[in-house]
Amino acid sequence: MRNLIAVPLLGLAVVIQTAIAGQITLLSGVVDIALVMLAAWALQERVSTAFHWAFLAGLLASLVSRLPWFVYFAAYLGTVLVAHLLQRRIWQVPMLAMFSVTFLGTVLINLLTFLYINLSGSTITLTDALGLVTLPSVLLNMLIAIPLFGMMRDVAHWVFPQAAQQ
Repeated sequence: MRNLIAVPLLGLAVVIQTAIAGQITLLSGVVDIALVMLAAWALQERVSTAFHWAFLAGLLASLVSRLPWFVYFAAYLGTVLVAHLLQRRIWQVPMLAMFSVTFLGTVLINLLTFLYINLSGSTITLTDALGLVTLPSVLLNMLIAIPLFGMMRDVAHWVFPQAAQQ
């Protein structure tokens, strides 16, 4: 039952991302709300369902994007994996872990997108992709990382109360 909260939250995140946040660009970079939500969820200490969320987010993002499904699945699962690795090592400074996971997840999804687009026949240079898409996307994702981390911490406390863990 605790996994069901992911459906409305991630569904709302994907809708907001495609309808509203996708229109707000910095150069050619856009914010990835689902990626940042996944990073924030995976960094919560009581959460054990982050990989389920990554699978659902990959499915939802694949439905509304022209990219193939495996790009989102690989990027979101990779982001959750990095979050789990960092959670065990940098647990004393959660915001540092949040910024690190957000940065690495954004770079990962943009790198996978760049590789797919270039393999499809486009001639985008790596410097253009980094300068015009990846770095602005990193900045935009970092801007929403702090409020989303707080929101996901509150959701985690609500879904996984302290008394149920003892």
